[in-house]
Amino acid sequence: MTERTPPVTPPEAPQRPSLLQRLLAMVRTRRFAILSSAFVAGILFWGAFNTAMEWTNREEFCITCHEMYDNVYVEYRNTVHYQNRTGVRATCPDCHVPKEWTHKMIRKVQASKELWHKMLGSIDTPEKYNAKRAELASREWARMKRTDSRECRNCHNFEFMDFAEQNSRSGNHHQVGLSAGMTCIDCHKGVAHTLPPIEQHIGAPKANPADLGKPEIMEPIPAY
Repeated sequence: MTERTPPVTPPEAPQRPSLLQRLLAMVRTRRFAILSSAFVAGILFWGAFNTAMEWTNREEFCITCHEMYDNVYVEYRNTVHYQNRTGVRATCPDCHVPKEWTHKMIRKVQASKELWHKMLGSIDTPEKYNAKRAELASREWARMKRTDSRECRNCHNFEFMDFAEQNSRSGNHHQVGLSAGMTCIDCHKGVAHTLPPIEQHIGAPKANPADLGKPEIMEPIPAY
């Protein structure tokens, strides 16, 4: 009698690991540990970086240098931007540091030069500061001119001004400035700090006294 050969059972196909099992296996790998550590470190660095940026964008930080506190801050405290009837203030960073991230970073890099001059003591006395006042003011005016008075426009905007509510002089000048494409700093150079003794180029062109000649003498009209 012929002996029957038992049927051969095919080997079972290996089961595909579940999604959870695959995730757990990936977590255990060294590559994942490195990537996750780098991700967490990136978040911590970005948070610390932005915290430092905001911490240095405060009026209290700006006036920690005695050059700022003893000179420009004293002048600024006597202006409407420091104290007014509504209590709305424009602090140092509101006028001198852009709010947009890219422009803010550019301004922060430029400020590194100011730190260098802080160490050199370039303006550490009122006499040194006043000697540099015209140069510093002209540089800041040029920056604001290039940016169309960007920081001023965070609070002020031609398009939303009610000229009828302004006094006649301000309303007329603002309408002329709007139509001529002028920017805030063209006229408002001394709103927060003392102006240096240089030509501000404000108002109508000034004639050279040498070109005016002798003044005309009015003769009295004889009585008949």
